[in-house]
Amino acid sequence: MSRQKVTIAVTGLNNIDSPGPGIPVIRGIRESKELDARIIGLAYEHLEPGIYMRDLVDKTYMIPYPAEGKDVLFSRLLEIHEKEKLDMIIPNFDAELFSFIKLETRLADKGIRTYLPTLKQFEERDKSNLPLFGEKYGVTVPRGTEVFSIQDMHNTLKSMNYPVMVKGKYYDAYQAHSFEQAANYFEKLSSNWGLPVIIQEYIRGTEVNIVALGDGAGNLIACVPMRKQYITDKGKAWGGITIDDPALHQLAERIITRTKWKGGMELELIRTSGNELYLLEINPRIPAWVYLAIGAGQNIPEALVKLTMGQKVTPFTRYDVGKMFIRYSYDMIVDLDLFSHLTTTGEL
Repeated sequence: MSRQKVTIAVTGLNNIDSPGPGIPVIRGIRESKELDARIIGLAYEHLEPGIYMRDLVDKTYMIPYPAEGKDVLFSRLLEIHEKEKLDMIIPNFDAELFSFIKLETRLADKGIRTYLPTLKQFEERDKSNLPLFGEKYGVTVPRGTEVFSIQDMHNTLKSMNYPVMVKGKYYDAYQAHSFEQAANYFEKLSSNWGLPVIIQEYIRGTEVNIVALGDGAGNLIACVPMRKQYITDKGKAWGGITIDDPALHQLAERIITRTKWKGGMELELIRTSGNELYLLEINPRIPAWVYLAIGAGQNIPEALVKLTMGQKVTPFTRYDVGKMFIRYSYDMIVDLDLFSHLTTTGEL
């Protein structure tokens, strides 16, 4: 059987201690027996490791930061499209999704496909809107408040018990045991990601995550839950194991079905000692640990590509329980000439 040729641009090449999803997404696509993919990396920083992983990324282009606006991004994407004839783009960062969602129609008019949630879906699951989301869809969420200043946070914490979780608008979360700690984290998070900062009730229990894929019509195409085995100081899973938990599958199915979610999704949850499930966050894209799902039998990146191309995808019905992932780091040796070429030309 001949493999289908496709040119796919992928963001999220920062495979560092807080990794982007781009590299595991590319690995899933590369392992497909049905796709013959040319992978175009889209990078924000010159030292994103994925740029230099030549066995995974065929060519990389620098693109403007989301803060520069969607029109600047669109112009740059058209320049890349002129050279590469992109079939699709898979964005993998929360902070860039707003721009890509707004550009979806304009990109499609140029022949570049995406497979993203609607703006309403994207905003509805925002951290600051999570309590309302929980009420609407019957999901238990911790009590949380968005704050815009230190004084605002001080007033909020008067009615809360320590520890509390202090969360950035897009990324990062810290556990604070005092107002002084919370204030330090507020400054750090607001500096990195802007306002608001989210103050959330701390829930004790076991951290479990779900990666899911929806087809936009209410169908759950893929779903793999895992329990975190090792967590970094940034709250990122450095090791995890797939688990058999019907309640998690039912929760993912209910959310995907009722929201008619289109694209990848990660659900971050806590299971308490009393067996209650609390939804902490909904990340509106494929997570960085998606290669565990691939290894367990559900190649979610491949399924996403097929959906993007308009193909019918049969929902996965099983995955291997007890599969573990253990993340590791290794050093690549790169010639300075490559780095210099990238910085001067914006492509490599």
